[in-house]
Amino acid sequence: MRSIWNGAISFGLVSIPIKLVNATESHTISFRQIHTEDGGRIRYRKVCELEDREVTQSEIGKGYQDADGTIIPITDEDLAHLPLPTARTIDIVAFVPADRIDPLQMENAYYLAASGAPAAKPYTLLREALKRSRKVAIAKFALRGRERLGMLRVVDDVIAMHGLLWPDEIRAPQGVAPDVDVTVRDKELDLADALMDTLGEVDLADLHDEYREALEEVIAAKAAGEAPPETPEPAPGGKVLDLMAALEKSVRAAKESRGEAVGAAEEAAEEPAEAEVRHLPRRKATRAAPEKAPARKQAASSAKKTAAKKTASSAKKTASKSTRQTKKTASTAKSTTKSTTKKTAAKKTAARKRTA
Repeated sequence: MRSIWNGAISFGLVSIPIKLVNATESHTISFRQIHTEDGGRIRYRKVCELEDREVTQSEIGKGYQDADGTIIPITDEDLAHLPLPTARTIDIVAFVPADRIDPLQMENAYYLAASGAPAAKPYTLLREALKRSRKVAIAKFALRGRERLGMLRVVDDVIAMHGLLWPDEIRAPQGVAPDVDVTVRDKELDLADALMDTLGEVDLADLHDEYREALEEVIAAKAAGEAPPETPEPAPGGKVLDLMAALEKSVRAAKESRGEAVGAAEEAAEEPAEAEVRHLPRRKATRAAPEKAPARKQAASSAKKTAAKKTASSAKKTASKSTRQTKKTASTAKSTTKSTTKKTAAKKTAARKRTA
């Protein structure tokens, strides 16, 4: 790999000659600007506005525009003699735990290669010291016309350096968080945890740029004089789903995609219903609020229990009264039957006597 910067790592009184190499590469497909009528390339010519003529690259230098519009020429020799100790040195200033570095600060990544055999021993010493300490080195260095901040860490058997933004270059996230009151229930968090566990981890090496692949297909089809591939139908959207139902459905889908068994209860869950999202009014916090809610719940519960007891007592009394009435009716009917039987028997006996 071609080096883009040569210098040394300053590690206390130890100096390690190194070469800086890009650790990343871009696979983005680039386009050219063309004239849509005939396909001709659109190019930009560098013209001197004083002479009104096109100039070559060898005639072009650097200049700083002052506040009054004056251009101050700056040569490569001026930049080479900057009064900075980091002009050709990666100056390590501290060693800190890796979690002290906010990922928001990270920029480009580089590999640091030992420059020549004499650099192998101090390079290995720094690498092994970083490994054993489980820390990263914070350093200053100058590259492309400005001083930068860097973080050195070990990747396999190589020291890598990440360019860092200066702390004052990180914007505060003011006004970004939701400005409405939202309550998240424990059950919703449990389902979110279940979904995270079901999705599990992923090997980043298995991920790839699907947009670039689709773009390559379009370019290949156009080059062959064929129609570009059809655009797939977009997933239906626009509806706001009930959060609990959406989480449950997501967990089931994730389990099915991983070949895991889905319980009968999960299969019977209903489809997520449409829900409306409303901005909740902000509530004023008061000290008495936490105590009133339980009191209202307790009062409501007592009222329900009292009503239930009254209903049960009334039903019991009604049933008892009905039972006594039934028994009384049955007894009356029985007495009537016996009386009628006795009268009939007496009449028959009297008739037999008269006949005799």
